Amino acid sequence: MPLTGTHINYYFHCHRHLWLFANSINMEQTSDTVSMGKWISESTYKREEHEIKISTDEDNIVLDFYDGKNKIIHEVKKSDKMEELHVWQVKYYISVLEGKGVNGVRGEIDYPKLRQKVNVHLTDGDRNELKKIRREILSIINQNSAPMTINKSFCKKCSYYELCYV
Repeated sequence: MPLTGTHINYYFHCHRHLWLFANSINMEQTSDTVSMGKWISESTYKREEHEIKISTDEDNIVLDFYDGKNKIIHEVKKSDKMEELHVWQVKYYISVLEGKGVNGVRGEIDYPKLRQKVNVHLTDGDRNELKKIRREILSIINQNSAPMTINKSFCKKCSYYELCYV
């Protein structure tokens, strides 16, 4: 199964969320939070520059925007509340581009509502960590049943909340 940035994001967010998503149990279409995030992402860059798709046998990514001249991946997010997830998602994107022979790439997470940007670079340690994360993601999504709920404060705003807790 090719991995996406969403898999990376959900790995850090919640393993149950990751498993449900990877096993085609999708609840995002009912989430106002997800809808708002998509709208912010789609309205931040000109439409013709939006969503660059890159596929390999192992990866299937969609970049919000890629500045090829300066080799910068831009990822647009609504809030910085889960910044670590966003950073690892961008590091993953950088690693995929490196795998396609594009070197010297860096990332930038744009938070338009906050008028903030976070620069992201990929280190050798990050590359090794991403290999480990990839193995763990595949292990989680290949389990016979979903992992247990984690019962964190952010669960109440999750699009899977009703499925997990009601």
